[in-house]
Amino acid sequence: MRNKMFLLIGLCTIGLSLMVSPKESFAAEQSIRVTLPDFVVTLNGNRVENQYREYPLLVYKDITYIPMTWYDCRLLGLETEITPNDSLSIAKGRVTSSYVPYQTHIKNLKSNKAIIPTFETLINGERVDNSKEEYPLISFKDVIYFPLTWKFAHDEFEWEYVWNNSEGLAINSNNPQLKTVDLPAFAGENDVAGFEGYYYYTETVGNHNQIYRVPDNNLSNKERVYDYDLDSSYGFNKHLNFEIRANELWFSYHVGGATMGSDVYGKVNDNGIATIEQRGYLDFKSAPSGTLRIDQGVPPGGNNLLWVPTGQDAKKGTSVGIPSLIYGWHIRDDGRGRGFSGDLSTTIVGDDIYVLASSYPTETGDLNKIYKINVTTNETEKIVNDEVSNFKIKNDKLYYVKDADHFLYSSNKDGTAEQQLSDGIVANWYDEIDGHVYYTVANTKGLLNLYKADPAKEDTLVFKEPLESVQLVNDKIIGKLAAGEDYGVKILDKSGNLYVAITDQASDVFAYNDLILIVSTVDKSIKVVK
Repeated sequence: MRNKMFLLIGLCTIGLSLMVSPKESFAAEQSIRVTLPDFVVTLNGNRVENQYREYPLLVYKDITYIPMTWYDCRLLGLETEITPNDSLSIAKGRVTSSYVPYQTHIKNLKSNKAIIPTFETLINGERVDNSKEEYPLISFKDVIYFPLTWKFAHDEFEWEYVWNNSEGLAINSNNPQLKTVDLPAFAGENDVAGFEGYYYYTETVGNHNQIYRVPDNNLSNKERVYDYDLDSSYGFNKHLNFEIRANELWFSYHVGGATMGSDVYGKVNDNGIATIEQRGYLDFKSAPSGTLRIDQGVPPGGNNLLWVPTGQDAKKGTSVGIPSLIYGWHIRDDGRGRGFSGDLSTTIVGDDIYVLASSYPTETGDLNKIYKINVTTNETEKIVNDEVSNFKIKNDKLYYVKDADHFLYSSNKDGTAEQQLSDGIVANWYDEIDGHVYYTVANTKGLLNLYKADPAKEDTLVFKEPLESVQLVNDKIIGKLAAGEDYGVKILDKSGNLYVAITDQASDVFAYNDLILIVSTVDKSIKVVK
């Protein structure tokens, strides 16, 4: 992994040795005297401790100067790069970062020497002649600093800055901000969630897991949601997963062994009290009229759909579909035997269930077809006759990946008007937003490349960086980048434009509505995108 504090090309921390062309020399550069601020400075609410900071804020000619380190400039919504003609380009960008203090054990001198570099600079694409600036860009410790003048800070970067005799200088940028949520240090060791004004996390004490929630405006007001004893018979498994199902907060965990154990699913109500709703190896889908249970226990068996009308006991559910079919499984046949994997594509639209199904026993060979089942009449209809890996329904259209070629297709919900959408072999994820279709393709390292489908021309690679995961939440595409990339998370708006790139490396991302939570890979702290 590259050390972003000292990257010299294409980043905000730029060494002067790479900025000076062969025709220039350091002799032409003017040496100046700079001092540390004798007043408090905050950057987006973060107090800067200049005494022991490797790259402190500086004062020159009574103007405060900001260091353009990798994290400082992205904290303030700026990007820089070296242009092809060796100019330094500084511009507003859709970027953000946690505050990084750059603390050392070496105390800075109150006064130091800096230089005024002579290379060409572009500010938001416009050339700046540093030799003619009253308050020029300067260099200190091989890092570029720029002046906090009205011209640069307000006019070019659209920052707000306020001076107060008692509180000092406050600088605030208008890019999205990444703030640390002051949850207990252990919260990031398990799954976290944000839902309807509360943060949810799990605390493990001995052989006991406890789920808590805290209001997002009062983190000290802890409420217990649910607790359970951990089953250590087959190893100590404390993991708990939060997810959103039909705009409700659910959690799940596993008890017992792989074969004899089961998954447990709980739901949190509006009062913050959890109840266990499902147990076993299964998938389930809820609708206003009832809940569908898809048995995915081993060994797989046919006639495995159970419909439970709303208000009825689960034990009084009714089998639906054709008994000679097995539902909710994708079945692989490589000539050496059958392989089964649970499919989560099942979707309920009104009174109709859309589900992946195969003939049972599976040896008859009619595998992985999409069926529609009416829960009222039990009318069962095959609507896609090709073998399908998985599917989803968005905006009255059916999207699916075929087993034969692994390309993405779409059709009407009845299977008519089929068309191929992807140029590449689809892996793991695809979705539609505002009429645009996106999908992922696995690279040689098993990571994902995100593409935007285009029926008229070649599909577009959205991110140059590989991804570990992608999700679509509230009209935003959230990509968690592979470890070691310059950014940890990138978010697109519904038009496919960059909403924000986040420097922090993320071990997990949870999103609901406008809330996006990031778990830091470095220290497991919880960040929220504001």
